[in-house]
Amino acid sequence: MSMTPDPAAYATSAAPPPRPARSGARTLAVTSGKGGVGKTFVTANLAAALAARGQRVLVLDADLGLANLDVVLNLHPKLTLHDVFTEKATLEQAILPAPGGFSVLLAGSGMVEYSRLTPEVRDKLLHIIDLVKPRFDWVLLDTGAGISDVVLYAISLAADVLVVATPEPTSLTDAYATIKVLATQQDRRQVGLLVNQANRVGEGKLICGQLQQVLQRFVGPQPGQAFRLELMGEVKADPAVRQAVLKRQLMLENYPGCDAAQAIKALASKLLG
Repeated sequence: MSMTPDPAAYATSAAPPPRPARSGARTLAVTSGKGGVGKTFVTANLAAALAARGQRVLVLDADLGLANLDVVLNLHPKLTLHDVFTEKATLEQAILPAPGGFSVLLAGSGMVEYSRLTPEVRDKLLHIIDLVKPRFDWVLLDTGAGISDVVLYAISLAADVLVVATPEPTSLTDAYATIKVLATQQDRRQVGLLVNQANRVGEGKLICGQLQQVLQRFVGPQPGQAFRLELMGEVKADPAVRQAVLKRQLMLENYPGCDAAQAIKALASKLLG
C-alpha cells in the first residue's frame, strides 16, 4: 500500500512544509469520520501485531484534545506529549513501553489549547514526527475523528492512511466525507479502508465497492489520476472485543485466537507484504 500525498496540495492555510522522501519509519495515520468506531482499539492491536512480527513500533496519540489511548492500554502516564511540547520533559522520557511489545507517546486528554491548529502546535508536532521516524520501523498516528484542522494536519504528516468505519449509515457517511477531503485537499490517490464490526463475511468488500463508486463519481480526479479506495480488511463483530475493551486489555494478547484478532493479524501481514 503506497499512499504518498503531495503536501503542496494540502489546501489549508496551515499546510505543512514540503516533505522529504521517506526515511526511517513508515508512517500510517489511522483515522475515522466519526468517533466510536474502534479506531484507537484497532491502532493499539495493530501495533501489537506488527511488533509480534519483529517490527519496532511507536503509536503516537495524535488526538491531541481528546486522547484515550492510555485508557485502551490501561496506562497511567506521568509524562505526555504536552510535557514534551512545553519542554518539561524530553522525548525519551515521554516515550513509554506498552503491553504488546511496542512503544507509545501519549497525549493529555482535555487540553483545550490543542483543539485548534496553531502555528506552534503545527511546528511542534512536525518536529516530533521527524525526531521519532529514524528510531522505529513504524509510526502509527492515532488521530482524532472527523475533518478538523488538527486531524487533517496530523493525517498529512503520514505517508499512508487507514480509515476505520463500521457498517452503520452514519459511520459510512462520515467516512465518505473524510476520504473525499483527503482526496481533494491532500491530493491522495489511494486510501486504505478497514471495516470494523462487520456483520458477515464479505460485508467489507461490499462497502468498499459502494464507497469507491460514489468517490469516482464525485471526487472528479484528473485523467490518469484515478482515486483508489483499497480494502485492507474487515473485522467481524466479536464478543472478545467487548471483553478486551472492558478489561482495558489488548485483544491480541488476551484473546489471540478470536476472529477479530486474526483479522488484525491479517491487516499487519498485508501492510508488511
